[in-house]
Amino acid sequence: MMMNCIVDIVDDLPGLLAILPRVLSEYLDQLPEKASLSEIVLDLGYKPEIRYDKQVHKIQHLPEITQKDITMAVQKVGAFNSDNRAGIERTLHRISAIRNRNGKIIGLTCRVGRAVVGTIEIIRDIIESGKNILFLGPPGIGKTTKLRETARVLSDDFHKRVIVVDTSNEIAGDGDIPHPGIGLARRMQVPSPNKQHAVMSEAVENHAPEVIIVDEIGTEEEASAARTIAERGVQLVATAHGHNLENLIKNPTLSDLLGGIQSVILGDEEAKYRGTQKTVLERRSLPTFEALIEIRERDVFAIYHDVKSSVDALLRGFEVNPEIRKRSDENKSELETPIKEFSISMETPSLSTEVLSIFPYGISVDTVYKAIHALRVSAYVSQTLSEADIVLTVRSKLRSKSKIAQILQGRYIPVHVLKRNSTSHMVKFLRNHFQIPDMDSEQYEESILEIQKICQRVKEEGRFLDASPRGAYLRRIQHQETEKFSLNSMSVGEEPNRRVRVYPKQ
Repeated sequence: MMMNCIVDIVDDLPGLLAILPRVLSEYLDQLPEKASLSEIVLDLGYKPEIRYDKQVHKIQHLPEITQKDITMAVQKVGAFNSDNRAGIERTLHRISAIRNRNGKIIGLTCRVGRAVVGTIEIIRDIIESGKNILFLGPPGIGKTTKLRETARVLSDDFHKRVIVVDTSNEIAGDGDIPHPGIGLARRMQVPSPNKQHAVMSEAVENHAPEVIIVDEIGTEEEASAARTIAERGVQLVATAHGHNLENLIKNPTLSDLLGGIQSVILGDEEAKYRGTQKTVLERRSLPTFEALIEIRERDVFAIYHDVKSSVDALLRGFEVNPEIRKRSDENKSELETPIKEFSISMETPSLSTEVLSIFPYGISVDTVYKAIHALRVSAYVSQTLSEADIVLTVRSKLRSKSKIAQILQGRYIPVHVLKRNSTSHMVKFLRNHFQIPDMDSEQYEESILEIQKICQRVKEEGRFLDASPRGAYLRRIQHQETEKFSLNSMSVGEEPNRRVRVYPKQ
């Protein structure tokens, strides 16, 4: 599926060029590709260096940087904090210093700060869901930009009380008045990086926010403060360094954001039916963040909608396929649905309306696969009992002293008994579970007529519209119908209110 996302970039580049040596400033001002600049480096005794997202250039025809050049630049920016960072008032540019052993500044890294309006449109449905969201990605990939736009959208468009906890003034810029890029959100400055956790706690205790936004959670104290915020019912949107979810699980400092990881010794029977060793890793508690977004490239997002289930699956050695969303050069967004997601939980499992893991006992695997193929539903056969969402069996196999009854004793896995081991009975079960109506049913016809009317209105009015909440099967039918009108669509919301949203093509 695809939808259009309009992106507008504001960088106030003249404000940054004004602190640079005159010959360098004039050279950069004439660059055709200056809108793509990411950093400018001034090191004593070296030629100036300019950086783009994936390229680095030394400007060989300009003179080497002198101590006078660095001193004059430092005088034009705000004071440097203990983390050796400073800014330019009312802009988003960040100046980082390199000092010699005597504390004298001998190098500057000037990062171009940009307010990018529209950069979160592709993930707007997740931002507006109210979930606690963690952005993950390496430095310089755009995590802070996403936070800034999130603050603006939630404060301006949804009129929520948003507080930005701003360490080093990266999100809202230097000076006492925050940059308009955060909209109507309030900003609390952090005096030094080691005080971020204290300001996070102060924000939730003193200012009654509905949303708190934090950049770069990196210590145990900050992870603990994040958990406190989440437990108070305040939506938390934050970032952390790391390439992917698996890295975060292995990080002893930050794994607490995912519920904490502990080593557990299983009994012989439990280990046998899990098919694992007796000592395994398990999640200790509920994660602080409900959704996690890996920023794999500046415009490529890998989305884990259920962090709890994804962490449990990875700890048990299963492959987890996140949803991939991409924004192309033409500002169109492409969505790739994951092949399958796991619904594994340490708590009492609930049946997923999207993906169903079936453990057949006394039922032919071929029968299950034939029924799945016939209905084209999101289900698969589980190889072990521990990863199953449901056990399917027949009455003759469920006597009180049968093997499966003994195995299931004390477990919280639903059991469904089919009348017969046949494809028709299996199809009937899947129809009921996935709420698949007959093709001639009123519900089926109603969903088709509804989406057709919505598509017509979207074409006439040029704005997105939502259909009524539907089951997974009927949403799929509505998506197919939307394509006939040459419109874009995606599913939004949480069950049981998940629905199809139709967008105009721009």
